[in-house]
Amino acid sequence: MSEIDSRIEEELDRRDSAPGEERITEHELAGGLSGYLLGFGLAILLTIASFLAAQTDLIYQPAVISALVVLAIAQMGVHLVFFLHITTGPDNTNNVLALAFGVLIVALVVIGSVWIMAHLSVNMAPMSAHQAAMMP
Repeated sequence: MSEIDSRIEEELDRRDSAPGEERITEHELAGGLSGYLLGFGLAILLTIASFLAAQTDLIYQPAVISALVVLAIAQMGVHLVFFLHITTGPDNTNNVLALAFGVLIVALVVIGSVWIMAHLSVNMAPMSAHQAAMMP
């Protein structure tokens, strides 16, 4: 089988795939066993870095929370690329849009909940000591 025949056959296989279905090839960064092992190694390194940042004095203490947030975002990126195979390729458009919609919904729920709780905290009538003692 020549290279042209294999390309034509691969192109026909792509037409038979369902929307959102992707094919991982060995030549992609996150494809194959080496991609999984690379992602696993990066995830372990980021986890170790998080523990070191939290339990040692390598980082200025007030900045530890910021460092942990940055390491957590990097960890999410590693998982999205190497294990969920979400990339910016043309056949991943549906997955990226679904991920962006999910992030938008979660952000709206979290920000809306914080806004409602802050609004209620400001506008609630103050409680007297007698009322506080009567609460269960």
